[in-house]
Amino acid sequence: MSLDAIDRNIVRLLRLDGRMSNAELAAKVGLSPSACLRRVNNLEEAGVIRGYTAIVAGPEEDGVVAIVRITLERQTEEYLNRFEAAVRQYPEIQECFLMTGDADYILRAVAADTAAYEEIHKILSRLPGVARIHSSIAMRSVLRPGPKRRARG
Repeated sequence: MSLDAIDRNIVRLLRLDGRMSNAELAAKVGLSPSACLRRVNNLEEAGVIRGYTAIVAGPEEDGVVAIVRITLERQTEEYLNRFEAAVRQYPEIQECFLMTGDADYILRAVAADTAAYEEIHKILSRLPGVARIHSSIAMRSVLRPGPKRRARG
């Protein structure tokens, strides 16, 4: 599906607030509510919008999020499969991407604090085929909404 400027704007606005009413969305993109709803439905049917979700409070709000680059000793299918099977065993590792470029994998790991992340790092260093680990600690998420803050009064 080819997206025009209005479709891209609809997707951008719904990424920011998936609970926005159709009337509000229509006003922001300059369409009638019925035309806007038709476009949203078309985007859903085409698979551009695959669903809506709630972002729930989790350890990353009060803890540490680490972005970890992993380089394996070898890039054979056996090494990749062994590493991926091992990563699936640890719920602290919330995302794992096979990459092109200088790192074989990029992971997103969540820990309560830096001491807890140190334990995750030890686990990662013992996974099959790991040659190098490079970790970066996230300061804050730019795209995920954080907790609502109360105004001081």
